[in-house]
Amino acid sequence: MRRPGMRSGVIGEYDDVGSGDADKDLHTLEVAGYGVKPTPAPRFALSHPRHGRDDGGESGWRDTLVWFGVPVIVVLLVRLFLFGFYSIPSGSMMGTIEVGDRVITNQLAPRIVPVHRGDVIVFRDPANWLADEQSSRNNDLIKRLIGMPGDVVACQGAGHPVTINGVEIDERTYIRPGVDPSNFAFNVTVTPGHVFVMGDNRSNSADSRYHQDDGDQGLVPMNDVLGVAMVTYWPFDRIGRLDAHHEVFRNVPDRNGKLQ
Repeated sequence: MRRPGMRSGVIGEYDDVGSGDADKDLHTLEVAGYGVKPTPAPRFALSHPRHGRDDGGESGWRDTLVWFGVPVIVVLLVRLFLFGFYSIPSGSMMGTIEVGDRVITNQLAPRIVPVHRGDVIVFRDPANWLADEQSSRNNDLIKRLIGMPGDVVACQGAGHPVTINGVEIDERTYIRPGVDPSNFAFNVTVTPGHVFVMGDNRSNSADSRYHQDDGDQGLVPMNDVLGVAMVTYWPFDRIGRLDAHHEVFRNVPDRNGKLQ
C-alpha cells in the first residue's frame, strides 16, 4: 500500500511533504548512503586550481640565482685557488711543451702540496728574466725544477750530464732531442727557500744557468712559484699529462747523503 507523498519504483526520490516527515526521510537516506554517523551529508565545494604565492616572481628569480649563481661561484673559486690556466708563448720547453700550448697548473703547490725535482713549474719573473725570453707576453715563466734547497747543481759543459749533489742524472726522457744538458759549465748551490730551474729545450732557455749574476745566483724564490703544470689542454691533438719524470732523480741524495 503506497503512502501518500511517495513515488513507486523510484528509490531516493520523494515529494514535498510535511517538514517533520521530510526531515526524517532525509536523515534516513543519508544514513543509508554514507554508512557513517547520522549527520547531514557534507557539501563538496568545487575545487579551484591553486595559484602560486604572491612572491612567485621573486621566488623564481631566487631559484634561478641559486641554480646558476652557485655553480659560477664554485668555478671561480676553483679557478682562483686550485687551478691556473696558462698559454705558452716561448720555445724554452719545446720537446715537452710546444709554442701555443695551454696548460693547467695545480696552484696548491708549493704552499700546501710540496714540489719535487722534475716538476714543471710556473713562476713569477724573479729578476727580469723575460728580457731574455723570446716571444714573452706576460710576467710568468715555465721551467723544470732541477735543484731543491741545499742541492749543488753542476755541469762540466757540452757533452757532459748535469749532476746533483755529485750524482749524474740521465735527462734524455724530457730534454729536446739533439740538445746537450748544458752547452757551458756551471756550478750552483741552491740556497734555502729557492729552487734551480732549467728549460727542456736547453739551447733556447734563459733559465737559472743564465742569470747567476742577478743577485740571487739565478735561483727562483719558492714564494714566486705559482703552481705545478699537470696537463696540456689545448690544442686538442696535444691534450695530455705533463710527466714530471721523478724517476730521473730517484738516486739523487740530499746534502747529507740521504735518498729522498
